[in-house]
Amino acid sequence: MIETTTGITIERDPSQERLQTLNVFEWPIWSKEVSEFPWTYDEIETCYFLEGEVIVTLESGESVQVKQGDLATFSAGLSCTWTIRQSVRKHYNFG
Repeated sequence: MIETTTGITIERDPSQERLQTLNVFEWPIWSKEVSEFPWTYDEIETCYFLEGEVIVTLESGESVQVKQGDLATFSAGLSCTWTIRQSVRKHYNFG
């Protein structure tokens, strides 16, 4: 299932074939404990969540949940606030 919000696309539980096509498991891993911080994307980021749960709130006030098993793409120029509810581990790729 694919969900799209202004500047964010989330694929819920993408297939292993999809992940392999993107070489997700070759991407670096980023982790972060429970916290909240503002973020602006200078370039497109695609990430696959291995663990955790995040609420991403856009400047418009709209928010989306991203969690373990989700493949999310954030658009360049997007400004938002990340509220990490459960510690995150994710593969990520810029560009």
